[in-house]
Amino acid sequence: MVAAAALLWGALGIVAAPLRAQGTVAGTVRILERGAKASKDLTNAIVYLEGDGGTLRAGSALDNANVDMKGREFVPHVQIVRAGGSVGYPNKDPFSHNVFSNSALGAFDLGLYRTGASRATVFPKAGVYEVYCNIHARMVNFVIAVNTPWVTRVNADGTFQIKGVPAGTYRMHVWHERASESVQTVTIGGVGVGGMAIALDARTFTAAPHPDKFGKAYAATRADRY
Repeated sequence: MVAAAALLWGALGIVAAPLRAQGTVAGTVRILERGAKASKDLTNAIVYLEGDGGTLRAGSALDNANVDMKGREFVPHVQIVRAGGSVGYPNKDPFSHNVFSNSALGAFDLGLYRTGASRATVFPKAGVYEVYCNIHARMVNFVIAVNTPWVTRVNADGTFQIKGVPAGTYRMHVWHERASESVQTVTIGGVGVGGMAIALDARTFTAAPHPDKFGKAYAATRADRY
């Protein structure tokens, strides 16, 4: 039966592509902190692989995501979505929020809306979007839009694992908001790659205030609502 199918494919000029072996990419991410302090936000680090035909298309599990607004915070602080996918921002606080981003990748302004309401927006290009609330200056959200299915969030202990990666050569990105992004080329065999160790340097990071959606400093009455 298999031989007959192969003969038919050959007659039609169809050549079946060989299946590539798939493996697991695993390792550990650590953040170098000022004063050698322990990192408390490793779960905000994202690892993803780009290249070798792994484009993420519409219909994936990353097409849509949500970021709740509650307790004057964005939850989760960092969210992953497919480039071209959308993120909803439901308001679960007993007061209004105004979600916006002035990102060059795709600026947006969802306007002011009350508790119980939700509005969504599309993140059109791959990259990192900084998202804020125009009412509460300390609310910060990062959306990582990707074109690859091979992406994961780092665990609290710094470990990460990406399964089902076909053998090939990739660019591995490791991102965290307080450090410069690490990008390196990795070649993955049929059984994958283990024991990778990535160190991100956050020792020179200094938190700085961001402007409101008009590019101005937040008024003290808004900045102090905490």
